[in-house]
Amino acid sequence: MEIQRLQQQMGFLLEIDQLKNILRQTHVTDSSRRENDAEHSWHLAVMAIVLEEYANEKNINILHVVKMLLIHDLVEIDAGDTFAYDEKGYEDKEEREEEAAERIFSILPEDQADMIYALWREFEDRETAEARFAAALDRLHPMLLNHQTKGITWQKHDIRKEQVLSRNKTIAEGSEDLWEYAQAVIEDAVENGYLKA
Repeated sequence: MEIQRLQQQMGFLLEIDQLKNILRQTHVTDSSRRENDAEHSWHLAVMAIVLEEYANEKNINILHVVKMLLIHDLVEIDAGDTFAYDEKGYEDKEEREEEAAERIFSILPEDQADMIYALWREFEDRETAEARFAAALDRLHPMLLNHQTKGITWQKHDIRKEQVLSRNKTIAEGSEDLWEYAQAVIEDAVENGYLKA
């Protein structure tokens, strides 16, 4: 056993515990509090396993999708969570997250740092079937929570139907079926007054 390698790995695992402290805008389904990034990532990983059959590509590598989903928000330990509809926040989001990736992933031994960085970059670039499906789930999840909580976050930030449709239309790149479902959720939210038309 190489003790330095193990110490680096343990250091990384302890560092990423901070993801539990990064609050997102969306609330958990009972509306009692905002969810954190670790909960979001876990939920997405389970969604990938359960919803695999709806991926546009039928021979998708679901383990690869799960890996991407578990690490995709680790950069938010440093960069923070950028609210989906925060146009100003998106101006420097890529730069903040790249800096965070370099610091956080470099805690690992070089081979694992490179592997984790490659997974994160793949998710961000959305050029593979796996990345597109992972990104589809990442967009769908907060929408489901917003619907379940009667639009708490949408209403707090005065979000409108057109914004939600525009933001989430990329779901179709990973799953046409889930995009069809998402559109029905959006329509239901409008009809029930959770989301402004």
